[in-house]
Amino acid sequence: MKAEKIHTCQELIDYIGQVGFLPLLAMGVSGWSAEEVADEDCQYTRLPDGGWEWPLWEWKGPILQESGCAYGKFFQRKAGFISREWWPDFCNYRRSLYPQPEEGSIEEIILVTLKEYGSLITRKLRAACGFTGPKMRSRFDAYLTRLEMGGYIVTEDFVYPHDRHGREYGWGWSLLTTPEALFGREACHPERTPEESRQRLLAQFRSILPEVPEEAIDALLR
Repeated sequence: MKAEKIHTCQELIDYIGQVGFLPLLAMGVSGWSAEEVADEDCQYTRLPDGGWEWPLWEWKGPILQESGCAYGKFFQRKAGFISREWWPDFCNYRRSLYPQPEEGSIEEIILVTLKEYGSLITRKLRAACGFTGPKMRSRFDAYLTRLEMGGYIVTEDFVYPHDRHGREYGWGWSLLTTPEALFGREACHPERTPEESRQRLLAQFRSILPEVPEEAIDALLR
């Protein structure tokens, strides 16, 4: 993976465009994450006043807005980036593994609701779908994760609350949408079979992760 450390948001945007696929945080494949290629100045730091700084975390929104890449829980249910160049093949193959939700299912209700509103932060989507009772959050998040893994939902941006001085604070909320709404229908339906897309994905993963065994790459694609 990358030999020189990344220091800026633009450098990370360029790197995502180069490799095509990049988890946000380390997930067991050495060197394959934004966290691992970013310089230590970009990592999470506790401040003396009890606050924190984490440039890498704060770059997520600007990366989406400036690069047009996809972001979501794509790699073994962990969050990461996929460049616009590689999104069509990823979406094409993943949807063959995670078929369109059945009519009347909770997953279909989530997608229909999201399409109706265009985009919603997670907690508002959860409320709009009726998941408001005790212990509903974890159940709803499991459905969202499966839809993200299947290429049906992506994060459009991140929304932050503001303090009384107008400054953003907190971890931020994912603003969810469908890739069709964000990228257009053609970007989700390339003129290739799912198997053709899979072979293209395999070739790219072999080039960026040459030391990772074939079975491990196959697991990442699932």
